[in-house]
Amino acid sequence: MQRSGRGRGAQALAAANAAKDAAASAFYEMDQAQRYVGGRVTILADLDKTGASRTQADFAALTEAANAAASAYIAIVDAHNLDDPNRTPAEYDAAGRAFTAVIGQLTTLTARFNDCAERISPQLARLEASLDRLAAGLTAARGAVAAAEAAIAAARTAGMDPADPEAELAPALEALARVGSQGLGGLGLAGALDQAEQVREVAERVRDAALELPQLAGNIQRSLVAVRTRAEVVAGRIGPVEAAMSQLRRRYSTACWQDLKDVPSAVQAAVGRARERLAEADAYAAQREWKAAQLAVTSARTELTAADRRAGKVTGRLADLDAAVADPAKPAEVARFAVRDAQRLATVQPGGPAPEHVRVLDALVARLEAVGGRLTGPHPDYWAYLTELEAIKTTAQDVVARIRSERASH
Repeated sequence: MQRSGRGRGAQALAAANAAKDAAASAFYEMDQAQRYVGGRVTILADLDKTGASRTQADFAALTEAANAAASAYIAIVDAHNLDDPNRTPAEYDAAGRAFTAVIGQLTTLTARFNDCAERISPQLARLEASLDRLAAGLTAARGAVAAAEAAIAAARTAGMDPADPEAELAPALEALARVGSQGLGGLGLAGALDQAEQVREVAERVRDAALELPQLAGNIQRSLVAVRTRAEVVAGRIGPVEAAMSQLRRRYSTACWQDLKDVPSAVQAAVGRARERLAEADAYAAQREWKAAQLAVTSARTELTAADRRAGKVTGRLADLDAAVADPAKPAEVARFAVRDAQRLATVQPGGPAPEHVRVLDALVARLEAVGGRLTGPHPDYWAYLTELEAIKTTAQDVVARIRSERASH
C-alpha cells in the first residue's frame, strides 16, 4: 500500500506540473498577444484618433479582463508549491485542476486579443499605406524650411533685418517638430498631412519675403528719388492753383468756388508733410531700417496724391466754368442726349415703358427745361448749372442700366 501511495503521488505531481507548465505557456501567449495588440492600438490612435476610439474601448476592456486573469494565475502559482515534498496527492490534484481552469481563461483572452488584432488589421494597412504621403509631405516641408532659413541667413549677411520673416517661420518650425515626432503630435494622420502642407506653404512665403529683403534697399532708394521729384512737381502746382482761385473769385459767384477756398493752403501743407516723411525715410534708410523707411515713403506718396487731386479740382473747376460760359448749350445738350437715349430704350421695352421709368424720365425732362433759369441775373451760378446737368445725365444713365438689367433677368 505504501508503494502504491508513492506511485499515486508521483502521478498526481506529474499531472500538476504538466498543468502548471501549460498554464505558464498560456500566460506567456496571452501576455505577448496583449503587448502586440496594445502596440497596434497605439499606432492606430496615432494615425486616426477618432477612428480608434471604439478599438481603444474594446482593448481597455480586454486589458482589464487580462489583468484579472493574470492575477488569478499568479495567485494559483503562489498557492500551490509543487516543489514541496510533503504535498499529498489530493493537493496535487487540486493544483492541477486550478491550473487547468486558469488555462481556459488565458487561452480565451489570447483568442480575443488575436481577434481584435485581426479586426483592426485592414484599417491599419490603409493608414500605414498613407504614411508614404506623409513622408513625402514632411520631406517637402523640411526642404521648404531649409530654403527659408537659407534666405533669412542671406538677408542678414546682406545687412537686412529679417526679423519679420524669421518670426513668421518660428511657429512653422515648432509645428514641423511636432508632426515629425512619434505620435504625429496628437494630430492623427490626416491632421499631420494638413500640418505638413501648411508648414510648406508658410516656409515658401517666408523664403520669398526673405529673398525680397536684399532688393528692398534699392527699391526704397528709387522710390525716394521718384517721390521727391513728385513732391517738387506738386509744389510747382501751388502757384497755378492760387492763380486759378484768383480767377474764380474775380470772375464767378461765391457759390462757384466757396468749397475750394482752402485748397491752396491744403496743397501747400500736404507738400510740407510729404517732405517731412521723405526726410524720415532718408533717416531710416541710413540706419538700414527698411520697413520703417518704406512706410514713410508710402505716407509721403499718399500726401502728394491727395494734394494733386485737390489741385486738380481747382484748375478743373475753372476750366469747366470757362467752357460753360463760352458755350452754355453744350453741357445741356450732353444731358439732353442721355435723357433721350433713356427714353428710346424705355419705349422699345416689351409691353411698353415701365411706369416707374416714365416717372423718372418725365421728371428729368422737367429739370432740363428749368435748368436754364440758373443762368439768369448779373452773376449766374454756372457751377450749380453744371452740377444739375451732371446729376440729370447720371440719373438718365442709371435708368438705362436698370432697364438693361431687367431685360437680362427675363
